[in-house]
Amino acid sequence: MGEAIKIQKVGGLAGVNAGQSAICTVGTGHGLNYRGYDIYDLARECEFEEVAYLLLREKLPNKAELESFKKELMAARALPQALKETLKLLPKNAHPMDIMRTACSMLGCLESEEYDLHKLSFPMQQKIAVRLLGIFPSVLTFWHHYHHSGKEISTQSNQDSIGGYFLELLHQKPPKELWVKAMHVSLILYAEHEFNASTFSARVITATMSDIYSGITGAIGALRGPLHGGANEAAMELITEYKSPQEATQGILDKLAKKDKIMGFGHRVYVQADPRNVVIKEWSKRLSEDVGDTKGLYPISEAIEKVMWDQKKLFPNLDFYSASAYHFMGIPTAYFTPIFIFSRTVGWLAHIFEQRANNKLIRPSSEYIGPENKAFVPMDKR
Repeated sequence: MGEAIKIQKVGGLAGVNAGQSAICTVGTGHGLNYRGYDIYDLARECEFEEVAYLLLREKLPNKAELESFKKELMAARALPQALKETLKLLPKNAHPMDIMRTACSMLGCLESEEYDLHKLSFPMQQKIAVRLLGIFPSVLTFWHHYHHSGKEISTQSNQDSIGGYFLELLHQKPPKELWVKAMHVSLILYAEHEFNASTFSARVITATMSDIYSGITGAIGALRGPLHGGANEAAMELITEYKSPQEATQGILDKLAKKDKIMGFGHRVYVQADPRNVVIKEWSKRLSEDVGDTKGLYPISEAIEKVMWDQKKLFPNLDFYSASAYHFMGIPTAYFTPIFIFSRTVGWLAHIFEQRANNKLIRPSSEYIGPENKAFVPMDKR
């Protein structure tokens, strides 16, 4: 696969160097590296928890360190009773991202972060990081089952991975090993992506010396937007519009003729290809074969990909084939973006830690384009 390179776009601070970071590179090497490690190596060889450890603690864990880290995550899954009551009160028809944002803020009230601004000491940040990673799947699945089946599920599980734990609680049965592996890969691919909208939001909030929960809550709010985190849901809606590759081909041509926006294609940074796509596309195919893709969603996806490249030279990004991969594992479309939270939280946290370690208030300037030198008009003459 050819190297992905950075695209130069106008507006939205494109091309502006907004700070230094040792966490992630986007657009060099194969196109994505976490703390110097190639994304392909990490996705092929690692569990998500290894990558989470790498991002949070700046090195890959050995076997004992990984086992200890997993135990920490498993111990962090329980929902406080007050948070359970809050989740019960939130409406059934609420957007799942609103549920996640509200739960994070509520947890910040129940288990607030204490830190010393004078000494710039943040002794609780690693513990809170583990708590958030452990509890977020519990939040979504507890709310889901309470409002859709009327039962309060237990958050106890022997699954030692975040992806496996989520699948077990969602489906209320142990997940297939293939599905657990697919979740590891997906969560690794989504874990970090430099100064994207949600990460930059978290750093701006952190730069004011606010707490971790405020930074993560703000990041969730940014991720909720369809131009950032919601593309995988839109991609799933698109794919399921069609019953065959032929119908999809003509349908996409019709949409392009009407200048409709096709979600799941192109990227704000990558110009030739999204390096993550080749990995998740392979997993989408494997999962389609595993479950028996009776609706032909994978070949329909390939047909859409071909039209978009032939007509617009636009490539699928990570979100496009993630949609069908999640669907094949029985995950409701509305939960695709909350899964993004399970993963990207570790990237947000790494950036919060880094911002705190060398903090400067982030306060850019704007170019004024309003009127000049207007004469003031008294009230009685307006």
